[in-house]
Amino acid sequence: MSFPWAKHYEPKQPLMRWLDEKLPLPRLVYNAIGAGYPVPRNLNYWWNFGVLAGVALVCQIVTGIVLAMHYAPNALVAFGSTEHIMRDVNGGWFLRYAHANGASMFLAVVYVHIGRGLYYGSYKAPREMVWLLGVVIFLLMMATAFMGYVLPWGQMSFWGAQVITGFFSAIPGVGETVRIWLLGGFAPDNAALNRFFSLHYLLPFVIAAVIILHIWALHIPGSNNPTGVDVKGEQDTVPFHPYYTAKDGVGVGAFFLVFALLVFFSPNLLGHPDNYIEANPLSTPAHIVPEWYFLPFYAILKSFTFNFLWIPAKLWGVLAMFGSILLLFFLPWLDSSPVRSANYRPTYRWFLLVLLIDVLVLGYVGGAEPIARNVIMGQIASIYYFAHFLIILPWVARSERPRPLPNSITEAVLAKHGGTSPAETALAH
Repeated sequence: MSFPWAKHYEPKQPLMRWLDEKLPLPRLVYNAIGAGYPVPRNLNYWWNFGVLAGVALVCQIVTGIVLAMHYAPNALVAFGSTEHIMRDVNGGWFLRYAHANGASMFLAVVYVHIGRGLYYGSYKAPREMVWLLGVVIFLLMMATAFMGYVLPWGQMSFWGAQVITGFFSAIPGVGETVRIWLLGGFAPDNAALNRFFSLHYLLPFVIAAVIILHIWALHIPGSNNPTGVDVKGEQDTVPFHPYYTAKDGVGVGAFFLVFALLVFFSPNLLGHPDNYIEANPLSTPAHIVPEWYFLPFYAILKSFTFNFLWIPAKLWGVLAMFGSILLLFFLPWLDSSPVRSANYRPTYRWFLLVLLIDVLVLGYVGGAEPIARNVIMGQIASIYYFAHFLIILPWVARSERPRPLPNSITEAVLAKHGGTSPAETALAH
């Protein structure tokens, strides 16, 4: 239990008492997401996205298991088996579109979840481990999504695998050996397809395991809140159930509404038309691009066009791409400000807005043709991305003057709704 005033589970029926003694699963649920888990009373809808990410993962696992029953991970028939699923399997078109668009929904929800953490300072002490496990989940998701993109064995699948794995050859000395080891050959073929399929099937369950650790680590300090002020007492909290289960239910309904609109009305909106052409090693697409959720990192990769300090541009690009993600591991220590929420950090809030624009620019550049203008835009945006975390963020943390924090969560809630703080009420009497 995160707080001493959390309610204890007390089964009333004989069956539930017996089950609680032998296998205390109801107690676990009660203490994890029930009335036994007190949470701050001021959580807004931005806190829904963690639950939405869990819902998206369940959808991906369920649809993925059924699709795996009909898919053949063989370079000769993989594309044909995908078309077989679409045309001949009952409901196969729905399962495939739900799985493909579910990946986009999953990543979109996670990006918003990360953005919420950046805005409200959820990475700060005592929640560093929650953040670090979240970044691990993000890396596992990216690996899973990349390998899943290869499986349909269309043109973009094949050449995406060829280009991305080709960057490993930039590692001095052992790069080419590592690339051949990853692919099981000199180019993507049966061996690579089998490996990617096996790992793509396995990694979602690894993600689920790390999510359990993520939630476990969250329950020790308890949830952050929009004020960033620590919980002072029972008056600052409400039971998770029924208050936030109802609120999460509204979010889940909105999530499935958007998901349904995407699957039923624009299932190919976020895909690439070239992936409906069977993979051909002898025909290179005019413009090779990854899925939309990889575009900012792809732009950073492409931004290095010249050698520097005797290091090839290709290697600089690979290091920068991985470095842009690894930076997130050090975020709790790069931002030394004692104030968590950007609501009380006006300078930090402006720079966070600039970072959002910068990431959107990187996304545009990642999907655009590599002409001179786009390359320069990508280079400037890449420089700013690293400068934000390594230079601007530590400087802002030391120099800015935050706004006064409320004395408690309750005081902030009452002030927002036109009430008074408990202290002011006591003085009035």
